[in-house]
Amino acid sequence: MKKRLIVLVIALLAVQGFSQDMNAFFNKTDAFFKANVSNGKVAYSKIHENQDELNDILRLAEGILVTKNDTDNYQAFWINAYNVSVIKGIVDNYPTNSPLDNKGFFDKTTYSLGGINITLNDIEHKLLRGQFKDARFHFVLVCGAVGCPPLINQAYLPSTLNVQLDKQTKIALNGSFLRVNAKKKRVQASQIMEWYKEDFTMNGESEIDFINKYRIEKLDSKFKLSYFSYDWKVNKQ
Repeated sequence: MKKRLIVLVIALLAVQGFSQDMNAFFNKTDAFFKANVSNGKVAYSKIHENQDELNDILRLAEGILVTKNDTDNYQAFWINAYNVSVIKGIVDNYPTNSPLDNKGFFDKTTYSLGGINITLNDIEHKLLRGQFKDARFHFVLVCGAVGCPPLINQAYLPSTLNVQLDKQTKIALNGSFLRVNAKKKRVQASQIMEWYKEDFTMNGESEIDFINKYRIEKLDSKFKLSYFSYDWKVNKQ
């Protein structure tokens, strides 16, 4: 009985410690974005001068272990971890004109997050896209370029994640991700929709079907779809 009680106490303390670390991560990330992001642009110069906040967040993220069965915490953690790590990558190479100017930015540089060393590409493609069939990830993972969806000045939180995913998808598809010519029945979409076409055409849907789920002014199914080039300039203030 005594041994069981000790095991229970240890388990409860572990859960409490996890909860505290996770809450601290979300709170610090939220404060960091509020202080350094405006209209989707990031104050890289300011962060470069004082990296203490950024490094504190990354230290917290290093020790947080979360499983995909804890879906909301898992997705919110890795989305924020990705966005913060992109900022770290740009700051480490600052000044830079584009993330692509830095060799291995997405596929070679690793970050110590969630108890593992991992690249940005692996967060996106293995931990998120590879585990969950949800095209909305493309509108919240921000790669540090102007062509990306806008980075919001708040953290993605487990309690509000689904609402935030919907909101950012709607903003993109009613805004800069599409260029609509109603007279000619043509629409140009961000090249993201070309690169990841399989994500936007799941379950027999067309890309227009996906767009119309989130767009206020619906597109005719006969609209001709093409893509405009991605803008890789860094999304700095």
